[in-house]
Amino acid sequence: MRDYINIPETIKCQVCKYCGSRPIIALTGKEEYTVKCPADDNHYHAKGIMIDIDDWNMQNTVTAEPEPIVPNMVACYDSKLNYTFFLPAM
Repeated sequence: MRDYINIPETIKCQVCKYCGSRPIIALTGKEEYTVKCPADDNHYHAKGIMIDIDDWNMQNTVTAEPEPIVPNMVACYDSKLNYTFFLPAM
């Protein structure tokens, strides 16, 4: 007998944010199951005795890093076309 259950495609689950695998429900104790990555036991797995797909989805949602604010560089040139670049004062 297998010690895991594949989660049906009809249930919305995020893939593992580390390797991209779809999670499984695995037997962790005599009567305890958890949602975990099938590829690596060190990747996140939902804790607790309940099958918590919402916790898995929350932990495996990738949030975008905010883009840094870079001030625009200004170029000036003199009559001999010598360019000078500087950042405007903020």
